Amino acid sequence: MAAIEAHGLSKSFGGRPACRDVSFAAERGEVFGFLGPNGAGKTTTLRMLAGLYAPDAGSARVAGCEISPGRPGGAELRARVGLLTESPGFYDRLTTRENLVYFAELQRAPQPGRRCDALLDRFALREHADRPFAELSRGMKQKLAIARALVHDPEVILLDEPTVGLDPEATREVRGLIADLAAGNATIVLCTHHLDEVERLCSRAAFIAGRLVGIHEIRRGNLVRIELAEPFQPDAVRGLCRSLRVSGTTLFIEPLAEVPEIVAALVRAGARVAGVTPQQDRLEDAWLQLLAEARAA
Repeated sequence: MAAIEAHGLSKSFGGRPACRDVSFAAERGEVFGFLGPNGAGKTTTLRMLAGLYAPDAGSARVAGCEISPGRPGGAELRARVGLLTESPGFYDRLTTRENLVYFAELQRAPQPGRRCDALLDRFALREHADRPFAELSRGMKQKLAIARALVHDPEVILLDEPTVGLDPEATREVRGLIADLAAGNATIVLCTHHLDEVERLCSRAAFIAGRLVGIHEIRRGNLVRIELAEPFQPDAVRGLCRSLRVSGTTLFIEPLAEVPEIVAALVRAGARVAGVTPQQDRLEDAWLQLLAEARAA
């Protein structure tokens, strides 16, 4: 069973649609990307999945908990889901550790003190544990917000722009943490404007522009670009490729066999190979194409 299954989720505020007909599924241990322009409905969708909003229409099942109109989800859902919001609220006069322990106890996390200390160490916040929240830098506040989303060890983690305000070192730490969480079988929905972040971490990404307009599977290292010195019909290697596209003197292949075997077959058939380059499936191209199609519809 998928960790998240959404079917036709829709939500309006004051008669104005925030998102319409959002349907997707995310598997256990998957990092699933959510992309879209500002105001496209990404945050609203995450808040419905976290049980903060009930949908106006549609339904969802998150970590085994049902969500439907009039039923936003209860304590069981909140115990299984961690949410990082764009503007997380903390208490300015409480210290870093006091804030985190308070939310750990609110979530009924086992051994809250020990769990909080481990997260403070993980996010390099231990030396700031006794500082009031109001005195922390923006990056420190963001790291504390991520720690709060994880404090009860949730099955499903919904992250809304997790690396906003972080320096390059902290950004790398957070990306490594996301990969580690997925390796531990947590399901993560990553909402971000950074396409490179999605390409690094996600297996698939959904594109939202008021409604969900497409889901793109991100393939890493499966595509190979072979440059030839002159035009050549590559019939000799079609059986070695899952897919093969010819553009002038360039071959774009998805190999079934080892790439050196394909290159050797080309050379035996008379082709002159000038270069071989792994080719990532460009997420930016897919997003712009889907966005153009959605606007034209």
